[in-house]
Amino acid sequence: MEQFEVQYALWFQWTNATELFLEVFHVLECMQVTAIVLSLMKLTSCLERALGDVFLLIGKDCPFLLRDLLASQELAAVFGRSVMNVLRVFVGSPCGLNLRNILWHGFASPQEIPVKYCSMLLFLTAGLGQLLKRYLVQNKFSLVHRPCITFSNLEELDIFPDINYEVLSLTEELAKRSSFVLKIMLPFWISALTAFRQHRYADCVTLLLPQLETSLRLLFTTVNKCPSRLLTAEPSSLYTTLDEMLAKQLTDEEINQLPLILGEPAVEFLWDFLNHQEGPRVRDHLSHGEINLNEFPREIANQILGFAIILLCRFSREEELVTLKVLKCMKSINSWSELPIVSEDQIQAITGCERCTEMQELVSLITEILSQLQHHLPPSCYILDDPINNLLTGELLTELCGMQIRTLYCPRSLLEILVVLRQIGAQCHQVSEQVIVCTETRYKQWVNKTLHSRQRHNYLRMLKSVKFLSPVLRLILVLITLELNNIHAICQENPFEYQQYLKSLKSILQYTENLVTYTSPEKNKWDETGQLTYRALIKMKAFNERKLTLMQLATQKKMP
Repeated sequence: MEQFEVQYALWFQWTNATELFLEVFHVLECMQVTAIVLSLMKLTSCLERALGDVFLLIGKDCPFLLRDLLASQELAAVFGRSVMNVLRVFVGSPCGLNLRNILWHGFASPQEIPVKYCSMLLFLTAGLGQLLKRYLVQNKFSLVHRPCITFSNLEELDIFPDINYEVLSLTEELAKRSSFVLKIMLPFWISALTAFRQHRYADCVTLLLPQLETSLRLLFTTVNKCPSRLLTAEPSSLYTTLDEMLAKQLTDEEINQLPLILGEPAVEFLWDFLNHQEGPRVRDHLSHGEINLNEFPREIANQILGFAIILLCRFSREEELVTLKVLKCMKSINSWSELPIVSEDQIQAITGCERCTEMQELVSLITEILSQLQHHLPPSCYILDDPINNLLTGELLTELCGMQIRTLYCPRSLLEILVVLRQIGAQCHQVSEQVIVCTETRYKQWVNKTLHSRQRHNYLRMLKSVKFLSPVLRLILVLITLELNNIHAICQENPFEYQQYLKSLKSILQYTENLVTYTSPEKNKWDETGQLTYRALIKMKAFNERKLTLMQLATQKKMP
């Protein structure tokens, strides 16, 4: 790398992106397939911008299309026709490799682009730098770079809430299951999410945009019954572009079915962000090298990724992200019954009768809350006897999570509630995982007789707490899933009611967050979990009694 920088950095300066070209050499060493493709995409876009700057040394209006730019007499006068023909073979003509368009329009899978193409363009760019230097000296010219384009009015483009690490993790799982993603293209989606995590926002969007186009092209050819248009990146025919995919009619004047499938708001988003002349035109500016990649705004990446998540959900074989988290959590809690524990007599002997009284109070509260929820459950779940064991089951949650929920282009208030519901589910899942790890560890120590007296008592108190934590966590999962199924009712709330509802929901979130802390190996406060849970159940009961829940609001609206 040091040798390469010393020998070649000078010849990349004409591109106004020296660091990028040096980074590409490092990528060639690591040989990671999606990184090779990403490097080629960035390399071709920066090269196009730099060649346009060179064109303006002689010409006036720089051609918009790369193929026209490479075929121009102006560039041939600077670099020589034979050199420009080599470039045309690689990036500038459908009769050649056409790398730029193949990559930026999403036709190539990660394994289809040989590393040698990236190497070739890297060293060819250095060679162009040497030729340009000679031309500038001979003609006493100075190369001037056009300023980069900056996005303005970012606040007007702010639609989706900020994407955090939890959402990124769930999105990765969703991408693996969604029918919107071509499985051969999955590595690009994973790399895009990784780039967002690492604050490489230009890389994230550069990887995402071709994949959105590829998946939309597949959907377009499917719903319009024209499979022959899926693979048309050939010299004999033009490829199907987003302009055509989003048009009202097909070329034969039949109605295009894709906008009808996506919905008007989704089509408007794509037009506004990618195509509209007064919009940010993100793909155009990125692919033509008009943006400073190091200063690409997180706000734009957040919106593109947020929209991609909407499409993943819309065409997912699984249900919405919250239900994914709920079912994972329920599976974790179900595994508690298989954990190794000491006998009930030993637990009772040490923890005492006062715990029995506390347990009865908690069970009584859970039963009351379940009776409040009865009328909002499926008809098959109207069970009066032993509601805790009969209602708080995996079968009920599976049925609730199977209900269809509209997810496309939701208002901000709904998305805010959705984030809180997801966070509650995530915290419940973490509690469950901590219980599993702690139970297994302590049991081994119990059997091996390595626990001190205080640790033994604490372990048995934990086992006692687990008995009420299981139904409480199941109850919370049922509650948030019912709220999820009625989430569109939030749009009917006035601002005051909305804030009251959000406050109550966040109190449940606060309980689960505290529970994560108390059940962590560092704190191990099992006695306190009972008191904490009792206060939380009182609030949940009041939450229902005050008719603040979305399920109650939805029921009221249905009543005559």
